[in-house]
Amino acid sequence: MATIRHHARIAKPADEVWAVVRDTGDIAEWFPAIDASSQDGDVRICSMMGLELKEEIVTNDDELRRLQYRIVEAPLPIEFHLATVDVFEDGKGSLVVYSTDVQPDDLGPVISPSLADGVAGLKAFVER
Repeated sequence: MATIRHHARIAKPADEVWAVVRDTGDIAEWFPAIDASSQDGDVRICSMMGLELKEEIVTNDDELRRLQYRIVEAPLPIEFHLATVDVFEDGKGSLVVYSTDVQPDDLGPVISPSLADGVAGLKAFVER
């Protein structure tokens, strides 16, 4: 299983960053690779370059400030996927850690740049 992790320190309080992350249907607002997003119950639908991806929201925990989701339908041959976004207090700001476990292993290098851009996009969106 490939494990990917990216992080960023954000110059905003953790509760403010978490408010953006926890609003799962609006991920297209800050995640550059996602052109449009919506949500139907626990399923988030993301459009990327004309392709549709469906993700099940597994955990959306306000106390821990933790979001977890798994891809349930994708144009890629994904056997397993679980992504976790944690938002921690970090002095005057926050620390965001975005990690993903994925199989097959060769999808790790495919997904990693998009996650890095997602973390950078979150930081830019929240700090603007």
